[in-house]
Amino acid sequence: MASGSFFFLLFLAFIVSTASSLTCTTQRIKDTRNKLYASCVDLAVLNSFLHWTHDPANNSLAVVFVATPPKPGGWVSWGINPTGVGMVGAQVLAAFESEGVVTVKTLDLKSYSAIVPGKLSFDVWDVKGEVASGVIRIYATVKVPEKTGSVNHVWQVGPSVTAGRLAKHDFAPDNLNSKGTLSFDGNQSPGNAAVDPITKKKNIHGILNAVSWGVLFPLGVIIARYLRTFPSADPAWFYLHAGCQVSAYAIGVAGWGTGLKLGSESKGVEYSLHRNIGIALFCFATLQIFALFIRPKKDHKYRYIWNIYHHSIGYTTIILGIINIFRGFDILHPDKKWKSAYIVVIIALGAVALLLEAVTWIVVLKKKSNKSTKSYEGHNNGQNSS
Repeated sequence: MASGSFFFLLFLAFIVSTASSLTCTTQRIKDTRNKLYASCVDLAVLNSFLHWTHDPANNSLAVVFVATPPKPGGWVSWGINPTGVGMVGAQVLAAFESEGVVTVKTLDLKSYSAIVPGKLSFDVWDVKGEVASGVIRIYATVKVPEKTGSVNHVWQVGPSVTAGRLAKHDFAPDNLNSKGTLSFDGNQSPGNAAVDPITKKKNIHGILNAVSWGVLFPLGVIIARYLRTFPSADPAWFYLHAGCQVSAYAIGVAGWGTGLKLGSESKGVEYSLHRNIGIALFCFATLQIFALFIRPKKDHKYRYIWNIYHHSIGYTTIILGIINIFRGFDILHPDKKWKSAYIVVIIALGAVALLLEAVTWIVVLKKKSNKSTKSYEGHNNGQNSS
């Protein structure tokens, strides 16, 4: 029993020591001059590490990037974006192992689909790659701007390489958040870089569509369905309904436009279902706007056909809008508080609708009861007079 406990403790000690070795400070990596790098950081995502030494005398940055490909035969990469934040515009060193030999390529990431092999926009030397137990290291020294204390950097891992061509990496949250600001003095919070332009556009796209399809359109339907029951609300309910829906359409078109722009700027990145639902929403919402101009009078013989058309498209738009908003949450991966806030808004709208539904039925039934009573009284009065 005692020996079993002893071996169990040894096993725990091994696990703890293994876990503790997975940090940059325990890797003890040396540069070309056989010296430890001055600084290192455990990068925020993708189980990656970066060691570096900044030499202000010649404006150079000696680095070694350490990462494990997601699959055997995969690739890893690290680079600097001299013009912005994120992937587009980054100047990258990518490495992969084949038959025990590590190949390092230099890549210019002009866009998500345009990855151009060739010389980087800044000088780079002492480039080499190593592999040990599946972990790849990329060594390099790069020229950095004079009197600069930091650079925007990116890193990534991918599943495979075919004939020297890197396969697409995953688009999971970790892969999308593999960017940060590297401060040469070592005082930094990896992964907390400024929001890049593409992410800003995604945020704007998400906000516009959540407000439009997810809030204003359902609110407009609630106004039309329930306020029209009360005679005192006529015709105010119609103007509120129309104003709400027209505003929702205008905001939705703006959100749809930003989505099209994002698609054109992100070639190679596709969210087909989200895109197709968005196109359907735009078409249905446009039909609803047309319905406003072809609305027949209440006593028109085709008014019931218009009602079926207007109501069916309206409810379809709301359902598809809410579905697509949650698809957007899954794509954008914002803080949980934003998704939770939207869920609260939807629940609140649903609760208001249920309450007004009950009130509406009470009013309708009371009206029918009053009509029946008056009809009965009128019938009796007619009989008595005869």
